[in-house]
Amino acid sequence: MQRTFLKSKIHRATITEALLHYEGSITVDRVLLELADILVHEQVHIYNITNGERFITYAIEGPPNSGVICVNGAGARLVQPGDLIIICSYVQMETAAGQELKPKVILVDRENRALPQPQD
Repeated sequence: MQRTFLKSKIHRATITEALLHYEGSITVDRVLLELADILVHEQVHIYNITNGERFITYAIEGPPNSGVICVNGAGARLVQPGDLIIICSYVQMETAAGQELKPKVILVDRENRALPQPQD
């Protein structure tokens, strides 16, 4: 049986910008995308910690080490600069493989810089 499992999470990122009239997506600092193993154009779920909104979009790459987290298009109505969000991506796989999966969880500071990750 196929199930959907968490693959990647960028936790407590801060919205830096919201561009309503830009084609939809979320622009994410390239370093964070790489650390979280999220590809350009990959579907992501956005959970707004600040106001409870949730929506689905796709990731696009922002400049490395810029700290950019910018929601574009219609999703811009659901966030404001300064809001804290969670960015998640999921994968579908067989139950047995999913039980072995270790999601990439990237914690960030208020400037959207990755915090040191705990060692396994």
